[in-house]
Amino acid sequence: MKQVVPSTEYIYNVTDDGRSFVLCLKNKTCSCGKFQYEEIPCEHAWAVLKRKSLVADGYCSDLYKPKTVLKIYEIPIYPLPDVAEWVIPEYIMYDEVRPPKFKRPLGRPKNKPRSKTKRELIGLKGKHTCSTCGVAGHNRRSCRNRPQEI
Repeated sequence: MKQVVPSTEYIYNVTDDGRSFVLCLKNKTCSCGKFQYEEIPCEHAWAVLKRKSLVADGYCSDLYKPKTVLKIYEIPIYPLPDVAEWVIPEYIMYDEVRPPKFKRPLGRPKNKPRSKTKRELIGLKGKHTCSTCGVAGHNRRSCRNRPQEI
């Protein structure tokens, strides 16, 4: 259940599952980001619109309105005939497509060094410890403290 608390005439605080979202109806924005990204009311905006008994049409982008959708499909789209019936001009039919002249060299580019990790920038280095004896400075392969086998 969403709790809607008005701050001003246009700004509301919507609490949803313990998280708080700030919604501005005037600017059509919400702190969740969906309202301004999708340009249709998000779930928090719907809660406010329902509480104020407002119609959502004024808060949707024109792209989603029925008139715009009908205009998009107003232009007829004709199906293509079978590939055998296509008429391709000769200058296109016999035009030779060649690969690019420049060939990219293998490996990392010389002028772009590898970016360092946060650990490398801070200067922290991991201490290698032996998995057999647990002493730092060597690994299991070069361990001299290995238990003797009889």
